[in-house]
Amino acid sequence: MLDKQKLTEIVKTLLDGLYLAWDWLIKTLKPLVNPPTAKGSDQPETAETPAKKPARIWLYLLLGIFVLSVLAGGEKPQGQEIPYSQFLNLVNADKVEDAVVTQRFINGNLKQDDQKIGKHFFTIPLWDEALTKNLQDHQVEYVVRSGDNWLSSLLFNWVIPVAIFAGIWMWLLPRMTGGAGRGFLNLGNKIKIQQEAGKVTFDDVAGAESAKQELKETIEFLKSPEKLQKLGGRMPKGVLLVGTPGTGKTLLARAVSGEAGVPFFNISASEFIEMFVGIGAARVRDLFDQARQKAPCIIFIDELDAIGRSRGGPAMMGGNDEREQTLNQLLTEMDGFDPTSGVVVMAATNRPEILDKALLRAGRFDRQIVVDKPDLTDRIAILKLHSKGMQLDNDVDLSTVAKRTPGFVGADLSNIANEAAIMAARGGRDSVSMADFEAAIDRVMAGPEKKNRLLGPEEKRRVAYHEAGHALVAENVPTGQPVHKISIIPRGVAALGFTLQLPVEEKYLSTEVELKDQLAILLGGRVAEQLALGSVSTGAQNDLEKASEIARNMVCYLGMSKKLGPLIYGQRQQLQFLSGDMSEQRNYSEDTARLIDAEIKALIEEAEQRAKDILTKARPQLDRLAELLQDKEVIQREDMLELLAQKS
Repeated sequence: MLDKQKLTEIVKTLLDGLYLAWDWLIKTLKPLVNPPTAKGSDQPETAETPAKKPARIWLYLLLGIFVLSVLAGGEKPQGQEIPYSQFLNLVNADKVEDAVVTQRFINGNLKQDDQKIGKHFFTIPLWDEALTKNLQDHQVEYVVRSGDNWLSSLLFNWVIPVAIFAGIWMWLLPRMTGGAGRGFLNLGNKIKIQQEAGKVTFDDVAGAESAKQELKETIEFLKSPEKLQKLGGRMPKGVLLVGTPGTGKTLLARAVSGEAGVPFFNISASEFIEMFVGIGAARVRDLFDQARQKAPCIIFIDELDAIGRSRGGPAMMGGNDEREQTLNQLLTEMDGFDPTSGVVVMAATNRPEILDKALLRAGRFDRQIVVDKPDLTDRIAILKLHSKGMQLDNDVDLSTVAKRTPGFVGADLSNIANEAAIMAARGGRDSVSMADFEAAIDRVMAGPEKKNRLLGPEEKRRVAYHEAGHALVAENVPTGQPVHKISIIPRGVAALGFTLQLPVEEKYLSTEVELKDQLAILLGGRVAEQLALGSVSTGAQNDLEKASEIARNMVCYLGMSKKLGPLIYGQRQQLQFLSGDMSEQRNYSEDTARLIDAEIKALIEEAEQRAKDILTKARPQLDRLAELLQDKEVIQREDMLELLAQKS
């Protein structure tokens, strides 16, 4: 048996060795665990960051617990191991002096040294009730001990299992909370604070000059609020960006953050809503609490209509409770915080007509900025921005591309530039040509070419006459826009061909003469089929729909009927902001309805007769243009003008 002094020396030696081993391990792993700071940093390379100190303390603590669990107390096997049967023979021969009996082994000392065994021995027992009586009968002094280390038992039976369970829980919790780490089943906050200064500025946003000018004032209020306060005014609490999808509302908000250089809280309105009632309101409170601490700053809520829908009406199965609670909390926060605190709330939506009136009143969203579709100048600037990194041929004219894309928003123009690059890569070219842009526009507007959809000779001839009729009428009416391209290649779902007109200038109004010319152009294709082939086809369905809509608008809503006068017949309500979808309610008598139908029919018949007169007079040109279309399938304006200049 070891005495206390020898045991102390052994423990001291082991601790010294473990310390040296641990020191070597730390020095070896230090570049991985605690890498040196970058050059130019004020922090010295040997300094230990605060985040590493708790980890180092826990490592030392765990090592100490492990060492104590191994060394503290506990009985250990000593001497040479002998079979249990031999131990019983030694007891029966009265050769065993004393023994220490534990649950796992028996340590014993012989009365005299044995040549093979020595003085000390141990054995693994096979427990039986006769052992105790046998030791007593042969006068063997024995001591019974548990043989267990209480610290190691505590460590391995309680501490380590609990630590493993806690580690697994800590690993799973962020994944169950979406990285928030603040609750169960994604109940934590999802607020993202972005410092975007120097990343996105107004230089990265082409067009939208009026919207940028309004937002620049907001930036000035954030940077120098004292200028407005001296005049007795207050900074606007909220700025609402309104516009159709793709006009760049979110990009403008990011540019405001980059220009102002203030914290930018970015969150989607849909992220407030969860399956449990009250979570959305809690997130709104947390959002504004953080914003006040970071002031001056900007809160940006994208797709505000997700929580800002107008309240009222019966709630179906309580489904609107969570959304309404979130909206109520947002209204309270916007109404409650100090306008001099430097917190500006920005939001974006393309559905302003469904927003709650309480959101839009003064004192909440003080400013509503419409981010409209870009005009010709803005489209040219947007195309230049998106083609900045592209290899363009010398023949590329971005102004022509902009003229061909009226009504396109920034996202559409970005898509066209990308499609043009894809077309060039598909053709194996090193640069993007004007033809690639033309093909990209045709793909976006009319759909991809259906190369596997082959038209028969008769169908191809009919489509050629149809498109040639549109083109000739457009070139002969007074206000017709110039024809840029004619194609009889099938595209998209149902388009068998198209005639593309290029506007000379950006227009926002249409006169009665222009609308009547447009009716004649739309009916030109159907009239050409009837003149050349003796019958009409289903290919004019879309033309008739557009012509009927224009004629009805002229009669009912634009006051362009002499018999009905300058009155509006029928009430229209826009179904969605800037979408063009309308619902109509009739508010006139049956006699007036018959008169409206007669006036609409008269306009259509007048346009049809005009188209027939033009095409009858230009019949030789119609035939030559249709033949050229059947041969080449795609005709540019130059080829058409050359053909029309030829004498009959």
